[in-house]
Amino acid sequence: MTAREEILGAVRSALAGTKRRDAIPRGDSERARRRLDHHRANLIPARGRLGAKARLDLFIREAEKVDATLARVSSAAGVPREVARYLAKNNLPMTLKVAPGDPDLFIPWTKQTLLSVEEGPADGADPTSVSRAFAGVAETGTLVLLSGPESPTTLNFLPPTHIIIVSAAEIVGDYEEVWARLRKEKTGTDGRFMPRAVNWITGPSRTADIEQTLLLGAHGPQRLHIVIVDEETPSP
Repeated sequence: MTAREEILGAVRSALAGTKRRDAIPRGDSERARRRLDHHRANLIPARGRLGAKARLDLFIREAEKVDATLARVSSAAGVPREVARYLAKNNLPMTLKVAPGDPDLFIPWTKQTLLSVEEGPADGADPTSVSRAFAGVAETGTLVLLSGPESPTTLNFLPPTHIIIVSAAEIVGDYEEVWARLRKEKTGTDGRFMPRAVNWITGPSRTADIEQTLLLGAHGPQRLHIVIVDEETPSP
């Protein structure tokens, strides 16, 4: 008998000893339901419990520590100009693949004639992508992006340059605040549902697997530029 056959045989024997493979004891079922209905927060570091200004300053410092670059604009109207400035400074093509129109943040891309902008998911040939963050986390400089029609996940990982727009008002102190907001806004009986994926992005892609030498862009974007919008502009 091979090792594989011995392992599978042990698994079969264990399963055969159970009365019903799909049966869940009543007590376990009730405890699981209570846990789903009442989310208990995990340990929250004190470093994230700050006022709005200190929280934003911490987010910027932490993001810069992990090799992200940042810029701030007063409103969404300033995003195209900042994106064009960043691309020109780094000698990058003025070609963007952006997330489909976000009803909560109207960005007038057509007013910046230097940019060539196309909406939709990335296909692997796009040099730069732009997407909107659901939230930012001050304690680690992390950005949270949700999958969905208005935020294709391919934009987060395929292009070598990733630009993420985040509202200053949506930068929170800790991870638990993000989960609480996500449960509140994305679950219910009115058609809102949790996304298939929640991506937590902290700086550009990186690895130090080979001789402990840090390499950016190994598994995704090698450049991450964050544009913080201080004041949101309503859709027209």
